[in-house]
Amino acid sequence: MLMPPVLKYCGNHSLNDLSAVYASHADYIGFVFTHKSKRTVSAEQVSQWLNQIGQCKSKQLVGVFADDSLEFIQSVCARVPLDVVQLHGGESLHHLSAVKKIVDQSVWKALHHDETTLDQMRHFRGAADGFIIDTKRKGTLGGTGIRFDWHSIPNYLSEAKRQQVPCFIAGGITPENIEELMMYQPTGIDIASGIEHHFGKDQALIRSLEEKVGINDGQTSTSRK
Repeated sequence: MLMPPVLKYCGNHSLNDLSAVYASHADYIGFVFTHKSKRTVSAEQVSQWLNQIGQCKSKQLVGVFADDSLEFIQSVCARVPLDVVQLHGGESLHHLSAVKKIVDQSVWKALHHDETTLDQMRHFRGAADGFIIDTKRKGTLGGTGIRFDWHSIPNYLSEAKRQQVPCFIAGGITPENIEELMMYQPTGIDIASGIEHHFGKDQALIRSLEEKVGINDGQTSTSRK
């Protein structure tokens, strides 16, 4: 039996969102700190929410940035106990390497699906600690609800395996199409709008998605790693 994928629920922008994903089987919880998203939050907000709801040791926190300065990234990391820094813009290899020098966290690189994505993955080999493959749409950071051509997924997973780093598939994933996605055996899934109702994380949608990827109520994120 195939292991369920690692789950990352991203774009949490309220205490209610955080409460919903804390009650889920997510392995990673993402917050968007860059100012380029409708889901942008501040370090102060996230710090307050974490103080209210408490730490959850079974889940890791991801901070999403896009073409942000080293100073800004460092300031957020000083205020929020992030486990991963995700670079979701057009950052160069030089910029990613510079980020790694100033933070203790793992640094992931998000890449938009197109004919150059595999070459980009190889370009970041040895530097990026993981990859997010997302849908390319001009003027948006992510959370568009639009999927890319999933036939390319096996190539991305193979390259990530060669590099021995995680690879998450993002873009347009919902409880309605998750079973189709599972045919490509993704090792990691990154979801934002697909588990939202009225722009907020929805526990019913989360439960539906988790059931369809084969996670039952008795499992924890750590028990399936």
